[in-house]
Amino acid sequence: MQTDINTIDPAEVAKFEAMAAEWWDPTGKFKPLHMMNPVRLDYITRQIAAEFDRDLSSKTPFVGLRILDIGCGGGLLCEPMARLGATVVGVDAAAGNLPVARIHAEQSGLEIDYRHGTAEGMAADGESFDVVLNMEVVEHVADPQAYLTACHDLLKPGGLHLCSTINRNPKSFAMAIVGAEWVMRWLPKGTHDWQKFITPDELYGLIRKAGMEPVDRKGYVFNPVSWQWKISDRDLSVNYVTAALRPA
Repeated sequence: MQTDINTIDPAEVAKFEAMAAEWWDPTGKFKPLHMMNPVRLDYITRQIAAEFDRDLSSKTPFVGLRILDIGCGGGLLCEPMARLGATVVGVDAAAGNLPVARIHAEQSGLEIDYRHGTAEGMAADGESFDVVLNMEVVEHVADPQAYLTACHDLLKPGGLHLCSTINRNPKSFAMAIVGAEWVMRWLPKGTHDWQKFITPDELYGLIRKAGMEPVDRKGYVFNPVSWQWKISDRDLSVNYVTAALRPA
């Protein structure tokens, strides 16, 4: 396995470090993630429960599972996973995010292992996990194929990889860039680069080439009337999520 690959894009890291203090402000720069988070969590928890035969009606269904959240930011996904009983590691290339994440976890009474680093660095160290969460990160890295290969290497055989990103088409440009950045100003201009967006078929191809087998994909659809997100089986035109397994 190659260990000298660095998929980090310094300009992308700098964007998120500049917004670090606002991670837990539901009306701040990360408002879109706060709005989407219930839908993301519903998909994530259902996939994990189905794959590892866990009962979501129990208090801590993920006890015994080791979960990695790559690009963890302020911990918006790490904390719910920890509350569900999992042993959670959050890693982020933007060092400025981690003090925010650590303080919030401590205030919430949660033990989460937050680290400054990269997926490929952790893979080189021999880390392994039952689940790798890779949410809204792949469109920000310099080399998606190398990055997804590192995600594969971080999974135990039979492990579950969950990856969400943004489709690349005229609608995604209108919604994710013009709408979210220019009109609604949910995100600072320049947060996303449309040319780095990845179509679902392209992502499936990258995942397979990385050594994983895709098993599911769904769309996240925003309804401007109800002002809510929902999961769609068919509409993957803008935001979408995939599930894949490392063969046992």
